[in-house]
Amino acid sequence: MAANAATNIPRRQYVDLLVTYLRPYRSRAALLAVLLLLSTGLQLLGPQILRYFIDTAVGGGAVGRLLPAAGAFILVALAAQVLTVGATYVGEWLGWMATNALRADLAQHCLDLDMSFHNERTPGELIERIDGDVTTLSNFFSRFVILVVGSGLLLIGVLVLLFREDWRVGLALTLFAMFALWILRRIQHVAVPALAEERQASADLFGFLEERLSGIRDLRSNGAGPYTMRRFYQSMRNLFTKGRRAWMKAEIVWMTTTGLFAVGYALAFGLGALLFRAQAITIGTVYLIFHYTELLRRPIEELSSQLQDLQRATAGIGRVRELYDTRSDLADGRGDPLPVGAPSVEFRCVSFGYGQDELVLGDVSFRLAPGEVLGLLGRTGSGKSTIARLLFRLYDPADGAILLGGVDVRRARLAELRSRVGMVTQQVQLFQGTVRDNLSLFDSGIPDGRILEVLEEVGLSPWVRGLPDGLDRQLSAGNAGLSAGEAQLLAFARVFLREPDLVVLDEASSRLDPATERQVESAVDRLLAGRTAIIIAHRLATVERADRILVLDDGRVLEYGRREELATDPDSRFHQLLRTGKGLEEVLA
Repeated sequence: MAANAATNIPRRQYVDLLVTYLRPYRSRAALLAVLLLLSTGLQLLGPQILRYFIDTAVGGGAVGRLLPAAGAFILVALAAQVLTVGATYVGEWLGWMATNALRADLAQHCLDLDMSFHNERTPGELIERIDGDVTTLSNFFSRFVILVVGSGLLLIGVLVLLFREDWRVGLALTLFAMFALWILRRIQHVAVPALAEERQASADLFGFLEERLSGIRDLRSNGAGPYTMRRFYQSMRNLFTKGRRAWMKAEIVWMTTTGLFAVGYALAFGLGALLFRAQAITIGTVYLIFHYTELLRRPIEELSSQLQDLQRATAGIGRVRELYDTRSDLADGRGDPLPVGAPSVEFRCVSFGYGQDELVLGDVSFRLAPGEVLGLLGRTGSGKSTIARLLFRLYDPADGAILLGGVDVRRARLAELRSRVGMVTQQVQLFQGTVRDNLSLFDSGIPDGRILEVLEEVGLSPWVRGLPDGLDRQLSAGNAGLSAGEAQLLAFARVFLREPDLVVLDEASSRLDPATERQVESAVDRLLAGRTAIIIAHRLATVERADRILVLDDGRVLEYGRREELATDPDSRFHQLLRTGKGLEEVLA
């Protein structure tokens, strides 16, 4: 799909990208244009000085006339080099600034897409899209238009000067240049599909590596190393094959240019020899014709090089545009305000499935009053965690409605909704950063005093005081160096800092040992005080503080009511759980 998209990109998309990402740096782009134009002028001036020097020397001119010409040529060459260095510096700066802005926009776009998009793609693939594909556009942003324009001006300047020397030379080399450009134009897209396939193969490899590295413990413990390496070699072989094919097709342009200029040099030498023998031109002019033919090669090679870069950019633009055109299934709400304070929670006949034929929840209805606590019970796969995801609007229900404080969550702004709901899960994600960063999620506006106060509430103050650097202690991703209990308590502290009005505890204490669980119980009581809460649990002790109990089975409400009433009703499943003390899997079987 990406390859097809890459070969059919409207020119308007090129213009839109250039205008969008170069507009903030238009003064630098103008400076780059000036530097390149001055460099072009000096390139045209150099051969004229050399022609004068050669003809003067051949004619027996005085040294007093030759030395100034030599000095002028050296100054022109040095000035041209300085301008080239300056243009390279400004061009690289422009390329990085523009591509970094594009990376940021793509990253934000991916973060805004719904979970169904992320479930279908690996993080490694998205990294390659956001970074690898954008990197191919660096030259397109920084130098493409200016180099094409500069090369075009140099080409025109050379041809004009050749016409000025002799119309026959000018006409012959003009026809040659037009033929060369026509040939290059015909083959400019020959490598685009192959380059797009190479980018996809690279994205597949990065996705494979990310997925396997993140699951390295399971791979080792289950002896899956040989299988993983075999798949790795297959992915590498695929990338090598696609990359070799793309490289060979891209080199067609370079090989064609080399062949064309072998003909061009022969034409220049032949015309120069004929005109010199006819005494129509001097030996210095013969050199000038050859030098200008050589100089003619530069803009045509530059144009062909830019055409190769354009092929890479075309493939990258196609994949970037494909990503940009992906729209989230979750439209942001119109902005209905959520009420202040602990909200009520209501599910009205909610049905949902992750796939078209996969129904996870079917006609689920319940209501919590403001400040009430719901204990949500059910077997693995019954839909408990799905209820939490729907509350956050990670997905929208297929049927029914979810109300928070009487407001349909689809009508509230996503940012406001997610700021009002906090969740602690059994899987805690830590990030590369300090303890402070992992608690505040890199929000520098939260003062240390507030962080230390929260750590005291969850019982982590002794742990932090024992760290050599305190809140500045660096943590590594993947919870390395922390016990499961410490990581879980850090997750509780995060929720405390956000001060949400609705709290969801999704098996939040299932990974804690009894001692750590007792440590967090008092913190949980303080966390739930004055807030509406949903506690998803397997263990009955976890829902002792619940006001209401909801039992799910195969995505449907098996039982719902006040905890005291269900506990005393001998016909209720909750009563059977309390009486027998068996696990949920046994009683609900």
